[in-house]
Amino acid sequence: MERAGFYNKVIIMSDKIRLCCPCHFGLESVLKYEITKIGGTDLKVSDGKISFTGDLNTMARANICLSTAERVLIELIEFRAETFEDLFQGVRSVELERYIGIDNAFPVKGYSLNSTLHSVPDCQAIVKKAAVERLKTKYGVNWFSETEPPVQIQFSILKDIVTIYLDTSGAGLHKRGYRRNSNAAPIKETLAAGIVDLARVRPESIVCDPFCGSGTILIEAAMKALRIPVGINRRFTAEKWASVNSKIWQEERKRAIDGVDRSASFHGYGFDIDDAAVALTLDNAHKAGIKSRLKIEQADISKFVQPEDSIVICNPPYGERLLELREAEDIYRKMGRVLGHGGNRQSYIISPHEQFEQFFGAEAKKRRKLYNGMIKCQLYMYF
Repeated sequence: MERAGFYNKVIIMSDKIRLCCPCHFGLESVLKYEITKIGGTDLKVSDGKISFTGDLNTMARANICLSTAERVLIELIEFRAETFEDLFQGVRSVELERYIGIDNAFPVKGYSLNSTLHSVPDCQAIVKKAAVERLKTKYGVNWFSETEPPVQIQFSILKDIVTIYLDTSGAGLHKRGYRRNSNAAPIKETLAAGIVDLARVRPESIVCDPFCGSGTILIEAAMKALRIPVGINRRFTAEKWASVNSKIWQEERKRAIDGVDRSASFHGYGFDIDDAAVALTLDNAHKAGIKSRLKIEQADISKFVQPEDSIVICNPPYGERLLELREAEDIYRKMGRVLGHGGNRQSYIISPHEQFEQFFGAEAKKRRKLYNGMIKCQLYMYF
């Protein structure tokens, strides 16, 4: 286990820490740009996640500012383990006491894929046991009350390579705090933010969503254009850790608020056939503090007129049953007649329908595979 000890020194023994942010498959390039903007260095891009180097300020900044990350993890160690003894010794070599106090709770969760150690409950128990033994030695006690705020330990085992993390976010970063209400099929905030980036929304953009639902796409577009940090109105689990100075969070919140640009001319227009969706969008926009930038109306897609020099970004209905599928295909035909196909009327449409372009009546200039939850989709880009 010498390799584990070496990694331990590299990742832990300095002011610099290694961080990792999971993201939706297909949004890695967008997240990479965001991480670079907040000062992350030595980026390593993998499918569905990016690891990078920073410090505790970078960790706080990532939680507050990254719009496409699912959470922010501190990456403690990486090592090979094919036996429970390998796993135990690898975890026990980590300086967990740097973050976990004598009274902190330290629950464990994780997953294993294509690995010799495939039983997740057994791995969970070994990681917990190793953490307990490490902390017992460091604190000189035989029992832990675990009554203080939790420091969540996470493990991933992929092809026998173990990575141990601490979760600094708590609730997933898609929980911005503005969408306490949603309709039947909302798009996740982090995915919407990624599509907004791919659509190159700018401070002066006009963005339209003819299927606005609970308003997620328009709200994410407005926050991006006005440079409003997406996590400014929520709390993160690492704020309760004694190992992270509260001044770090204060500094990063102030820094983020100072970057807001209310002078941006951005405007958004939302439409939905359901009057309840219109009310929902307005309520969520109010909670997000950008209601004045949006105009929301009840209207059918066939009545939609796309303004010049505007970008449509939408998540139209799709059907899983035959009747619903036919209704969805009829909607795609109507969309093809009223939405721009590029130039000064651009459209970015996410759909799981493999023949979407056929019903829309135009081939996309570019497509990108994305996942909306567990549903495989394409982002059809007309620009």
